[in-house]
Amino acid sequence: MKRALILSLVVVGVFALIQCTDSKAPSVHEAASAQPTHQDTVQRGEYLVNAIGCDDCHSPKRMGAQGPEIIPELRLSGYPGDRPFDNMALQSLTGGWYLLNVDLTCAVGPWGASFSANLTSDETGVGNWTFDQFKKALKEGKYKGLDSGRTLLPPMPWQYYGKLNDDDLAAIFVYLKSITPVRNVPPPPIPPDQLKK
Repeated sequence: MKRALILSLVVVGVFALIQCTDSKAPSVHEAASAQPTHQDTVQRGEYLVNAIGCDDCHSPKRMGAQGPEIIPELRLSGYPGDRPFDNMALQSLTGGWYLLNVDLTCAVGPWGASFSANLTSDETGVGNWTFDQFKKALKEGKYKGLDSGRTLLPPMPWQYYGKLNDDDLAAIFVYLKSITPVRNVPPPPIPPDQLKK
């Protein structure tokens, strides 16, 4: 009886092994080394942009029934360059606070006022950037990814995004290059000593 049970288990095991080694199915090594398609990369980039919250600061919003809603045609275009800047938030410089405007595209704090950048594929966004520039911006905090660029200002958390691996950064970059371009030049930052009192 024991022999019959053991023999049955061996036969089932061999059959299962034969079924699992189908020559048409890629091996684990082959599956891991398969190159993603361009569409796979775009989808990965879209997932990462959504997961890490780029829209929070880089997308203009309007108030809706559930609170701030992204304005679809301005998605990821940064602080609107034609929007006036109100200096009434200057009190945050002396009180140890920093403040965000209603759609989170502008921040005021001890560094002065900073405005979120255009991330769309337009030339006023990342349209003319190389991947190396994008990588330098996120890994080293350099404005426009240029060695001569100023340091990116708060609340941009480049120190954390810079920990993403190169494949993820490349996927984000490819996705941003694929989205609808929006022509918009956000204003330059305002140093604290130039904010009106």
